[in-house]
Amino acid sequence: MDDSRTTEPDHSAASGPGAGDPAPDGLDARLVVERGAFRLDVALRVAPGEVVALLGPNGAGKTTALRALAGLAPLTDGHLRLDGAALERTPPESRPVGVVFQDYLLFPHLTALDNVAFGPRCHGATRAEARARAAEWLGRLGLAEHAGAKPRKLSGGQAQRVALARALATGPRLLLLDEPLAALDARTRLEVRAQLRRHLAEFEAVAVLVTHDPLDAMVLADRLVVVEDGRVVQEGTPSVIARHPRTDYIAQLVGLNLYRGQADGHTVRLGTGPSITTTEALSGPVFVAFPPSAITLYRDRPTGASARNLWRCRVNGLESHGDQVRADLTGELPLAADLTTVAAAELDLHPGAEVWATVKAAQTHAYPV
Repeated sequence: MDDSRTTEPDHSAASGPGAGDPAPDGLDARLVVERGAFRLDVALRVAPGEVVALLGPNGAGKTTALRALAGLAPLTDGHLRLDGAALERTPPESRPVGVVFQDYLLFPHLTALDNVAFGPRCHGATRAEARARAAEWLGRLGLAEHAGAKPRKLSGGQAQRVALARALATGPRLLLLDEPLAALDARTRLEVRAQLRRHLAEFEAVAVLVTHDPLDAMVLADRLVVVEDGRVVQEGTPSVIARHPRTDYIAQLVGLNLYRGQADGHTVRLGTGPSITTTEALSGPVFVAFPPSAITLYRDRPTGASARNLWRCRVNGLESHGDQVRADLTGELPLAADLTTVAAAELDLHPGAEVWATVKAAQTHAYPV
């Protein structure tokens, strides 16, 4: 990959609510977990009623962070306070934490009602109290008619909601969701995502979601914390993250071409590579981003083209991307370009084909490093 696309952590990003002194309510944690050569060091501060998504590539440390919050992975260093109470030495079963696992982990021999009642029973409720609370939560999640069904009789979406009801029935002050929609098919995922968003909006305590799916994160979370190689590289609202990505992973996640260079007015020079003309006039280290759809491809160098951003490239690969074709381009500037299947056929695009790529300055976005 071109050196101009290498980025640094976003040290200037907001740390979320309570970034100064720790707030008495909500989550205040620094999770340091060492496992072999891997070291997780992630700070999290989350206010009651806020949903935060931990986002990152496989192996980044998201699940390790979630396990540390649940008490399933001991901290090597750091701290973990919830509503002002230290939890580092509190065993998992005694923490006010509810967990929704990726594969739900429902008891196959118990009905939906008894699966949900299991949590309150473990916290000391009588059988009658636990079942009454379970029935209430199943009703709130639209599952009252499935109370007597065992997991094998439930659809994926219904099982997900039973698992959520089980986690909420204990009245947790911290709700942890580990890839809660990953096991669902596309149609069910759309429906359950909307339902889950509604229930999370009503949740008055802290919710932390782990996912690798950007759409789940954008829809469900108030704030995103992006983790790579065990550390936070960027955090902010979904709109800020989508508009101002600061690493290649994030740029690819939100579907942008991202470069780092030195700005002098409207020109950004990318290391020893080419330059990009931008709308913004800046000075110093900057990022430049633009979507693949902003790129126009030609087989021959365009004559009379007004675009100052013009690069000679080679098609490295082609793949379907929704109803379009995404071209992976190498050459003067590594690019991802989207075009219709008709345009790809008319250009006779294939791996190894030489093309010219242009993007208008008005379609670029530059912002300070």
